[in-house]
Amino acid sequence: MKLLKYNTKAPEVLALCELLYKLGYPIKISDSFSLEVDAAVKDFQSKNALVIDGIVGIKTWAVLLQKNSNPIISTDKFLKESDLISFADQYDLELAAVKAVNEIESSGKGFLINNKPKILFEGHIFWNELEKRGINPNSYYNELSKDILYPKWTRTYYLGGVREYDRLNEAISLGTDVKFKDAALSSASWGSFQIMGFHAKNLGYTDVNDFVSKMETNEGEHLKAFGKFLEKNGLLVHLRNKNWGNFAKGYNGTGYKQNKYDEKLAKAYAKYLN
Repeated sequence: MKLLKYNTKAPEVLALCELLYKLGYPIKISDSFSLEVDAAVKDFQSKNALVIDGIVGIKTWAVLLQKNSNPIISTDKFLKESDLISFADQYDLELAAVKAVNEIESSGKGFLINNKPKILFEGHIFWNELEKRGINPNSYYNELSKDILYPKWTRTYYLGGVREYDRLNEAISLGTDVKFKDAALSSASWGSFQIMGFHAKNLGYTDVNDFVSKMETNEGEHLKAFGKFLEKNGLLVHLRNKNWGNFAKGYNGTGYKQNKYDEKLAKAYAKYLN
């Protein structure tokens, strides 16, 4: 495992944060080794007779993995290079373009250390999905639910990594009607390519539960969903032409420039060409 310390920004920091969170540290899960993460690491080292330096090297990694039950993702869930090559050939795409989307959407990581697919729960989508099912979200909007139910998009309540499942489960338990579960599952983006659950039927799945079941299987299913999404939304032509602006708009919506999504895709594509 990579050596990590304060100010490191890397995908491995996400795994570190998830391991610490599973051990009871209520930290924000991201790819940035923040002061909050530094404090958690030092506390963990102190409690486990390790050198208290805030540096996550081989010894700290070893104890972290030992302390966590079933922390490693089953490798049979992973995409192989051959899967991506076959997909690129099937859809007449450059392999570098497919890899670029995979990296930017999920850092090339479709599963979390708890062996569940990576998700991001969207509270404003949950609001809309409840309305679609004839449920008035205002009736459930209060101080206790404001982190998972709100009328407009905000990043304020994102927790990242495995903690997004806390938000998803909170949304599911907001009401007893099965509609709450369906609305909640539809309000998260799933897997390596972060496809929103509400697209399920349009992509040919029986319902959102069928879609989620497939997403829980392996990253190969994530790739299949990605292909269906590209076809249904007319995005193949933009990906073939590397028209990152139009692709980003169709894939992530009109607000893509706010996160420089098109620029990130172009940069990742250039990297994979080499």
